[in-house]
Amino acid sequence: MAWNIEVIQECAVVHMNTNKVNVQNNQFFSDLHNAFDRLEREFTELPVVLTGQGNTFSAGIDFQYSFEIFGSGNLEKIRDWYRTYRETNLRIFTYPRPTVAAVNGHAIAGGLITALDCDFRVAARKPAKFGLNEVPIGIPMPAAYVEIIKYALGDQVGALTTLRGKLYEFDEAEKLGFFHEVVIEDQLISTAISYARCITPDCNTAYAMSKKALQDGVIRQIQERTVALDAHLPTGMSDEGNRRAQDRRRQEIMRTR
Repeated sequence: MAWNIEVIQECAVVHMNTNKVNVQNNQFFSDLHNAFDRLEREFTELPVVLTGQGNTFSAGIDFQYSFEIFGSGNLEKIRDWYRTYRETNLRIFTYPRPTVAAVNGHAIAGGLITALDCDFRVAARKPAKFGLNEVPIGIPMPAAYVEIIKYALGDQVGALTTLRGKLYEFDEAEKLGFFHEVVIEDQLISTAISYARCITPDCNTAYAMSKKALQDGVIRQIQERTVALDAHLPTGMSDEGNRRAQDRRRQEIMRTR
């Protein structure tokens, strides 16, 4: 089912609903691109709020889907997987209108990166987990994402969260600066909309130009330097040690089902 887009107070509110917890796989990537195609075609002047459903914003990559690709030993297949994943994150990150993640619950690994792609993050105060746990489960963090993480969280917090790979409770995530504002759940969307409407539509060009200038160093890093680093990702993702870690994670998931 295509992501639902509703206009609320002159803001395009996008409800991610690919699956119950928005694990990220080919269908999620396709839904994201289709939604942003619609935003560019039908809602081009409007700011954007991105949110999940239930108690989860996004649980990150679909392990079953991704681990099978990593374990295939097919480096070209892994490159295709990463190319698709990278394009979805950059599509959000570089969108020229104000973008706000209305974080309604858990945002883990790729799910947190999706939130970090947005200009602003507003979170509902509720029990939830947040973090970048790729490294402890045997997934090298792509260099392109490291640049986005550092841009959103700063070098120190970016390094801590990436390398330690801990999943944080809400209060810890708030202290680390994952969110620009925290509100009660009933106020999540309205507060996110207030962030998204930080400008009037006649200032869209000023916003787009300023955002592009702010992101220029990050985009240059991604386009010119991270390409060489990420060229080694397919080998790293299928590394024997990383595969053992991935298998342990897969088994943990199966035991909890």
